[in-house]
Amino acid sequence: MAELFVNKVAESGLITLDLEKYMSQQPRKVFDLKDHLFMGLILKEKDFRAALLQINWNDYKDCDVAITCSADAIIPMWAYMLVASYLEPVAHAVVFGTEEQLVKTQLLKNLDAINPADFENQRVVVKGCGEVAIPEEAYVSVTHKLRGVAKSIMYGEPCSTVPIYKKKAN
Repeated sequence: MAELFVNKVAESGLITLDLEKYMSQQPRKVFDLKDHLFMGLILKEKDFRAALLQINWNDYKDCDVAITCSADAIIPMWAYMLVASYLEPVAHAVVFGTEEQLVKTQLLKNLDAINPADFENQRVVVKGCGEVAIPEEAYVSVTHKLRGVAKSIMYGEPCSTVPIYKKKAN
């Protein structure tokens, strides 16, 4: 008589939340003001404005763009605003900061769109390992979002989890 194998993980009713699925799928680009500084140190308004007019902004079409300055220079706030005004009509998203900060910002924005009601009284496993490194902020954010509604929150894989939160019975 053949033994019947039962997939206990599949029958457990666990919902796996894979944070990788909330990563932006848009191409990423960095706009570095360093490339438009006089002698690598000074932003000259007239030259800067002229340089921005020469840029093919369609190169940023549908991209997530981080605006930064990697040079140790004092950049007036209006310069970042001016670059953002050129990017806004073509880019998918525009943020100030590094590429890493861009990834975090977009991931947190996408996680914020989660409807907590979809996880009401559910046993949720937040997937721990994957192909892409997930910033710590994302794990904190999703825990904060689901703690009030989920029956339980665990971290890891359905076959091996670390308990994070369990709703107390009334």
